[in-house]
Amino acid sequence: MKGRGIGFLVGVVVGVALLAPGTGHAARVVLPQPGDIGFALFGGYGAFTTKTGELGESFGSGAGYGVRMRYRMRYERGLGLTFERQGFDPRVSSTADTAATNMTLTCTGIDIYQMFGTRTRATKMINAGVGLAQITQKLNDKETQAAGPGVGDGFYVSLGGGIEYFVWQSWAVDVSMRYHAVILHDTTNHEVQFYAGVVFYAAD
Repeated sequence: MKGRGIGFLVGVVVGVALLAPGTGHAARVVLPQPGDIGFALFGGYGAFTTKTGELGESFGSGAGYGVRMRYRMRYERGLGLTFERQGFDPRVSSTADTAATNMTLTCTGIDIYQMFGTRTRATKMINAGVGLAQITQKLNDKETQAAGPGVGDGFYVSLGGGIEYFVWQSWAVDVSMRYHAVILHDTTNHEVQFYAGVVFYAAD
């Protein structure tokens, strides 16, 4: 999981570099307007910051990927949809058949954004989100566990911030950091994530 996440991030960086203009030529940037929709593809890395909750007690960190859709509104605001999938390695490995080799967290939710500097190439933003969290574990015996302690359906709330830097036409590099509070079976799990990717805005 770690190797795939790092490879994805390298691919994103290489892709942005290919989109960037040649030396000595200014990039033609078309900034998004209210009503435009952005589509982002990103990869990242996250970790549970405390050993609390059903997830944080047993799992540490791992790589992930996802997609976001962001709708630009008036007054430098925005609405978005997020789908992301992240894998986590256990804090302590075990060879027992019923022990987990990894845990997968899938989040689907909505976001609201407040943006700053939307008339510049570097748009800064803060965001808050809420949505559903689905947790599964892969066991050493190759079985997938979807019900019981440490797995199942919950929900999450998030807070974060980031920046979009436009490099060419309506293409931008999207870098963000988020805090997730994942609630599962009446326990709260605290995760911090870092994501980087590319976003393209289509005119309404």
